[in-house]
Amino acid sequence: MVADDAKGIAFFESRIRPVLVKHCYKCHSVETGKSNGGLLLDSREKTRAGGDTGPAVVPGKPEQSLLLTAISHTNSDLKMPPKKDRLPPAVIADVKAWISMGAPDPRKEAAGTVTAARPPVTVEEGRKFWAYQKPVAVAPPAISIPPWARNEIDAFVISKLEASNLKPSLHAAPGTFLRRLHYDLVGLPPSPEALAAFSARGRVDGVEKAIETEVDALLASPRFGERWGRHWLDVARFAESSGKEANISFPYAFRYRDYVIDAFNDDVPYDRFLTEQIAGDLLPASDDKERARLLIATGFLALGPKNLDEADPRQFVADLVDEQIDTVTRAVLANSVACARCHDHKFDPFSMQDYYALAGVFGSTRTFFGTYVTPSNRIAGDPLVLPKGAGAPIFHAGIPPQQVEKLKKQLADLKKEDADRRAAAMRASMTGGDPEKFYSITDALRIFWTSGGIEGQLEKVDENGAPLPLAMGVTDGARIADAPFMERGDVARPGKPVPRGFPRVIEIESLSKLPADRSGRLEFARWLTHPDNPLTARVMANRVWRNLFGAGLVATVDNFGFSGERPSHPELLDHLAVRFVAGGWSVKKLVREIVLSRTYRQSSTYDPAAFKADPDNRLLWRFPKRRMDAEAIRDGMLAVSGELNESRPAGSLVAKEIGDRPISLIGLDPKIPKDLDGSLHRSVYLPVLRDTLPDVLDLFDFAEPSLVTGDRQTTNVPPQALYLMNGPFVKARAAGLANRIAGEKDPASQVRSAFLLCFSREPDAEELKLGIAFIGGGTKESSKPILTAYCQALLATAEFRNVD
Repeated sequence: MVADDAKGIAFFESRIRPVLVKHCYKCHSVETGKSNGGLLLDSREKTRAGGDTGPAVVPGKPEQSLLLTAISHTNSDLKMPPKKDRLPPAVIADVKAWISMGAPDPRKEAAGTVTAARPPVTVEEGRKFWAYQKPVAVAPPAISIPPWARNEIDAFVISKLEASNLKPSLHAAPGTFLRRLHYDLVGLPPSPEALAAFSARGRVDGVEKAIETEVDALLASPRFGERWGRHWLDVARFAESSGKEANISFPYAFRYRDYVIDAFNDDVPYDRFLTEQIAGDLLPASDDKERARLLIATGFLALGPKNLDEADPRQFVADLVDEQIDTVTRAVLANSVACARCHDHKFDPFSMQDYYALAGVFGSTRTFFGTYVTPSNRIAGDPLVLPKGAGAPIFHAGIPPQQVEKLKKQLADLKKEDADRRAAAMRASMTGGDPEKFYSITDALRIFWTSGGIEGQLEKVDENGAPLPLAMGVTDGARIADAPFMERGDVARPGKPVPRGFPRVIEIESLSKLPADRSGRLEFARWLTHPDNPLTARVMANRVWRNLFGAGLVATVDNFGFSGERPSHPELLDHLAVRFVAGGWSVKKLVREIVLSRTYRQSSTYDPAAFKADPDNRLLWRFPKRRMDAEAIRDGMLAVSGELNESRPAGSLVAKEIGDRPISLIGLDPKIPKDLDGSLHRSVYLPVLRDTLPDVLDLFDFAEPSLVTGDRQTTNVPPQALYLMNGPFVKARAAGLANRIAGEKDPASQVRSAFLLCFSREPDAEELKLGIAFIGGGTKESSKPILTAYCQALLATAEFRNVD
């Protein structure tokens, strides 16, 4: 990770700055006038400079960073905070991760100050900023070469190019374009038959009509939802385990994954899609199946990482609410209100008042995430029971009725024992006796863990022991209340309650009041999706553009705030946002309009003059060549080998094999593949366990499943090449491809077939010559291994894993 990229800054703001403010500033900041040990921790420069004993943080080197040493309490002479108890392990792990990624830190300030270089942005200033002003439809500009422009998108793009004395690139070759289109829309390569049919339609109906027909077919394909649903799962930080210290699995998370895929296939309007995820439990439903779908949608709020080993229940709830606020505002608005948890936002117009107004909304919400107490974790989160009439698949076993009664009796006995022991210990304490004799820590832990395990078993079945259909999600809590204003975000320092509400920088009068008897999530969803909200449509339009062009019109797709990038084509972005809303918030319509543009059809040909004028291609003088993501690389290998199973698997590996247990134990189960990739299904169905990803996803820059990620990084590192050379999955797909082309009549035909499958093109003369020489050089006995080696070489090429 680049030290100061958007994701790194987001990690600092959500995970590190609150810790520094809460635990460190009182002894190490200019604001308090204290610099114990000569150390100040309220700026990047001072933190890195350190104090009397040396630098507190050395970017990229946690072992040399005294801050980590101090908070870990590994040095008896250097302990912070200077009390008996050190910070929670999850916090220490976050600090270590932050330093390892280069210690990204936006706190650049003038000498002698404690805040950023500029004061926090006021609401009035914020409303003048481009992102907080409602998009306005602008007439496309007049251009000098109108025949090039196929739609209004092209007019905006060519206008910018002409202003910089640049020209667009020529159209991409048909095979190149079709391969790009297929990977972008469905995440799979076109078959040779699809390429031949596309070329034939172009000759008969014309290229434009052939492209329209192909686009419409791809948008109607069920593979579209798998591809575009995965983009949203990145944003939704989808994962099937809690992460952090305990890392307990989420066996019901797959239901949300499937909901998202179906929603994109059904082209559920984006405003409805958001409303279902934030407040589906509060929407009317026509039958049990629809009720179950809406409850599953709220899994969006339940999927986040959780410190299930947190000792303080108040802290756990506060962190849960904070994570939900961060996810929703960053995903939908590309702004994080969560940065205002312990201080007014340093860069954007969000105050602590705004934060705690939203905290009341989510604090009045009950989150079901389906874990129970075990020796590995202290926090339980009940599963959400779905209506039986929905017919949702169930993968956990039931319990015999007599065993249910036995468990209930054991639970009642444990609760009675706990009450009796507490009473006896209290009497002993009052009479000068030893309370430990009646209620020791060992007794408390035994009862706590045993009770939790029994409750966990009973929560999964009905009164007769039949297994219940369960999910992750939310409902309104039993108590609806405003959240207290917590000084510096400290749960031990609650102040006056803050009336529930929404960030004041975006004022929508008709939605200003919240009902006293509901959390306010439904009203919040309506505020987010109101046509007058200036961010929601813009942010999604930009996400769609990024997924088609590799970079957003706003490059910082998750940050539309003051510290983010400005749009390269502001009028085009507004045009797309306005069209998106006017088109019924249809993602498919938006995708269609973009891919039918001439801008999208450009080749990726390099132009030295254009590159000199615009090296980052922000003006879109060519289509950007880019490496495919991990899923497309893996799925592409399965497709060209002919082994891809396009059906949706029932449930997930986590639901069927791992269940609800610590992820640390899965390596002990011989039924679970070592690298979690024992499947021929699409990659979207692979297990996504925090800190334990399948090899191919981990190596090729899969989204960090604990963070909102609208823009994955792309790296080029040696382990990727080693995986392509030695990975069992790659070798198996090479063998499959070899089997597929082995029946061709001669080596020349085998080479041509392999090239069409892998690259959607014929080999040139030199490639054909070299391929024939390699394949045709073996004996009959050695031909199969040679052909497999040739196929693996093709799968390992840069051309295979790149889209032109």
